[in-house]
Amino acid sequence: MPAEYATFGLTPAIRAGGLLSGGDHRVHRDFVDFVVDGRPLLFRLSDLDAVSPLASDIPPAIFTAQVRSLLLETRAPLPSGRYIVYGCPDCEDLACGAVTAAIERDGEDYIWRDFAWQTGEHADLERDGYHGLGPFRFRGADYRTALAALLADGVPGTRRRVLLIGARVALLARLAAALRTIGVGADITSAADGVPADGVPADELRGYGAVVFGRSAGPAERDAVRAAFAAAGVDVPCVDGRAPIVPLLVARTEQALDRSPPERRRLTALVSPAPAKADAGAGTEVEVTSSCRVRLTAYRVDRLARTHTHEVFDGVLEPGRHRIPLDPRTVRGESYLVARTAGAVLTTAVRR
Repeated sequence: MPAEYATFGLTPAIRAGGLLSGGDHRVHRDFVDFVVDGRPLLFRLSDLDAVSPLASDIPPAIFTAQVRSLLLETRAPLPSGRYIVYGCPDCEDLACGAVTAAIERDGEDYIWRDFAWQTGEHADLERDGYHGLGPFRFRGADYRTALAALLADGVPGTRRRVLLIGARVALLARLAAALRTIGVGADITSAADGVPADGVPADELRGYGAVVFGRSAGPAERDAVRAAFAAAGVDVPCVDGRAPIVPLLVARTEQALDRSPPERRRLTALVSPAPAKADAGAGTEVEVTSSCRVRLTAYRVDRLARTHTHEVFDGVLEPGRHRIPLDPRTVRGESYLVARTAGAVLTTAVRR
């Protein structure tokens, strides 16, 4: 008798990039994640920093080959009928480690089974298997329809360029360089009149995934930019860039670029303490939907415009809402918090 059916779907997802303490950085990746029984499959793998083979920045021919492989139209890339489900976000080397599974047909159905962490040609299911994960039996029609839609539409469109607007070109130049480091393109214009308007192809504006306004951009300029994008039929998120902290602005930009459905995000809330509660016993609230590692960083600008960085928390949180204590010496004055997981980033200002 066939095993109980699981539902199969696809959803846009990101591997959030960003500047980390010590000068390290993480590259931004957009990809299509697998949804099993209404929940991203990646969330079942705890704090795994990985992307699916269906990444938006690979050549179209390779993307198509990956889809056809999952449809079992080509030979399995690994022995024993195994396929890479999630791999290293920075390279394609199996030696970095990958989540693999055996994928097979049973009549019209597709079955994913024997999930394992694999670093070589063969998987050791006893030692490295994800025991308790799967097998999943998918109805063939639903499975093929979801994947075939990717073939019909091509590589999912993403807007991984941002437009930076402001007169403080030095700060925006540092921000643009930081964004390019993590794989996000950036263009700079000093004023709203540099934004394409009448007579300019709308495709030029459609190439941007977010707009960052510098401190010099006033309300009138911001309204003019929003109107230009609206006229081009583009719903673009706008980022307030008044805080002169490059890692914070990178995080805010990454947050704006996340177009995944809110109900399928791992990190769903970062709430700063209310002014009346911002005392020695205050904390910030972080909400996650699955077990994952969360890093919480505080940034503060002092009276001499110097930036101070403090690592507030770094640990694994279980699903739910958690209160994390804040040292009042860390978050005094003009302060901000950045929370990161493997696939999401949230920011908030600390109100004192």
